[in-house]
Amino acid sequence: MTAELVRGQNHPLSQARLEVRVSAGRPIVAGATLSDEQGRVRGVEWVAHPGAPTLPGLEVSKQAAADHRLAFDLDALPGTVHRVSVLLALPAGVGGPVRFGAVAAPFVAVTGLDGVEVASYTITGLDTESAVVALELYRRQGVWKVRAVGQGYAGGLAELLTDQGLSEARQLAGSINEAVAQGLARSVSAPPPRTADADRSRQAAASAPGPDQPYAAPQGAPGTVPPQSPYDAPGPQGASVPQTGYPGGPAQPDPSAVTQPSAPTGGPVDYSHPGRQAAAPPPPAPTAPPAAPGQPAQPVAGDATGWSMEERLYNQVWGMFEDLARTTAAYRSAVDFADSRMEQELDKVLSDPRSRIGGQGDAAREAAQAKRAGLVDQARAALDRDLAQLAAEAEVVEPALPAAYASWDNPVWHGYRVPMEIPMALRLGDLRLPESENLSIPMLVRLPLERGLWIDSGRAGLDDPLTDSDELRRLAMDTAVAHAARLLAVYPAGEFTVHVIDPAGSGASSLAPLVRSGVLDAPPAAGAAGVGEVLARLTQRVDLVQMAVRGGVADSLPPDLDTAEQLLIVNDFPHGFDDRAVTQLRYLADEGPAVGVHLMMVADREDAAAYGPLLDPLWRSLLRLTPVPDDHLADPWVGHAWTYEPALVPPGSQVLQQVLSQVAAARRSWNR
Repeated sequence: MTAELVRGQNHPLSQARLEVRVSAGRPIVAGATLSDEQGRVRGVEWVAHPGAPTLPGLEVSKQAAADHRLAFDLDALPGTVHRVSVLLALPAGVGGPVRFGAVAAPFVAVTGLDGVEVASYTITGLDTESAVVALELYRRQGVWKVRAVGQGYAGGLAELLTDQGLSEARQLAGSINEAVAQGLARSVSAPPPRTADADRSRQAAASAPGPDQPYAAPQGAPGTVPPQSPYDAPGPQGASVPQTGYPGGPAQPDPSAVTQPSAPTGGPVDYSHPGRQAAAPPPPAPTAPPAAPGQPAQPVAGDATGWSMEERLYNQVWGMFEDLARTTAAYRSAVDFADSRMEQELDKVLSDPRSRIGGQGDAAREAAQAKRAGLVDQARAALDRDLAQLAAEAEVVEPALPAAYASWDNPVWHGYRVPMEIPMALRLGDLRLPESENLSIPMLVRLPLERGLWIDSGRAGLDDPLTDSDELRRLAMDTAVAHAARLLAVYPAGEFTVHVIDPAGSGASSLAPLVRSGVLDAPPAAGAAGVGEVLARLTQRVDLVQMAVRGGVADSLPPDLDTAEQLLIVNDFPHGFDDRAVTQLRYLADEGPAVGVHLMMVADREDAAAYGPLLDPLWRSLLRLTPVPDDHLADPWVGHAWTYEPALVPPGSQVLQQVLSQVAAARRSWNR
């Protein structure tokens, strides 16, 4: 039976191998410190954090996430360790919440490796604190216990670590924040919280094993809220504040915040976006046909909540992504438990010298291995059941997606017409996990973009040493053009403008569809002079719009100012860029998204190594995408490494030219 602790209460621990599970509703940093009998941390090597996630007997998450699992083997801790403190902190310097009083109360639970809770604690009463000691696992007279602490620190990690006696507290806090920023640069922002989450939990509830099955999926913590985006902090004038950092730094504000005008005061109808309301939206229109007894319900496209089919499909895709993340986490936890149980049984048998050799030892090994295989098979069966349900759902959802969400080979593009309204989101590719190679989930990002894109043309992280560098650069530029074309296609005529900087002309073949169709206002800028002219023009636009917004005189902008959303594609950076141009580029990356100027870089980070750490904030502020499949993106819940596959036009397809020709014709009509 779970002991629900209050602050200061303790509870004995009957097993040495444990997990501490954290549910916070939004990405936070989780770590742990080891301390001696006096409660002092002897050095930075006694702190487990995202930059150094593993210590003897202890492992923490490698990034900020909404859900964490910290693994402990108390018997493997050094003998001088008498206390382990579990730390939680809000990511610093990434534009998100800066105090725990502004977020849902974190929930922590101590569980066995089988997922059964031993003790739990909801950390309430926090206000200005940005870091907190959640729990202590401490040794008293040879017995390990857990204590609910809940001690918060307004000074953040630096103050917390200083209080634990660490002389290098400030430097370590800085390195932790840097590691977290780099992790957030690889993570996918979660969608805004849905007001009715039960529709997506149906599969998890239906497929969750019973309490007698050790691989049961982790249960949601009472009192917690659905995962939220770490990038949805409101900014001045209702705009999102750019931050640095779906399976992409510092964190970005939610690029998905699309608000609609509210109803007049006193009116009976509220037209604000359902993601910004407390009331639940109306039930989904489609309903699944009744399922046969004992069989799962047949999936239906658009069966999530939302005010329109577009929003229902968006929520359904994100629900599928979350379901796959969590069911895979349950499977991996089950395999870990099976491995741990086998090791324990073998250790117990082989600790007796008489059973190490001969038939008794061999029988014990075979029995332990058979038990492990049975547990893994049982967990795999549950995973396969969930994957089959998700695959069936994907089969009906994919054909129903609108153009903005659909892949380039979807027939919806053959009936394409220039839209009259901006869609909620845009598809940038697909995501998959190793356990589900045949199942991919569309990667959707909300519009308008509040975060730039970086199409990596380098070979870093690629396993194939024979990959041709020139071919990779061409593929990167092809990917950038496909993304730019998709953005042009989903915006109404005249509401999206694309600029291109190609200093050496190396991307001419890839840019040909944009140039020939006439969707560009000007040819790609070449040479240092062209680079300077485009950057100066866009920098001036950012300055003017910022001043107008801050002064409340948006209607006083120059009449010749292009008020459409702007996208700047930069190829082959840093070729053709001097120090001034680099500074302007960083300025556009930081300040541009809030006023409608977005950046898409096609570059190899190693090519800019001569600038040293000067450009690190630039890279972290962009969502890194790759032109070939790569497992570099992480989800905001459990931090899986997702394989990203770009959304490319099928070879030989004319769909790109057809779509761009319609966009160009609509732009010409609009400009008359």
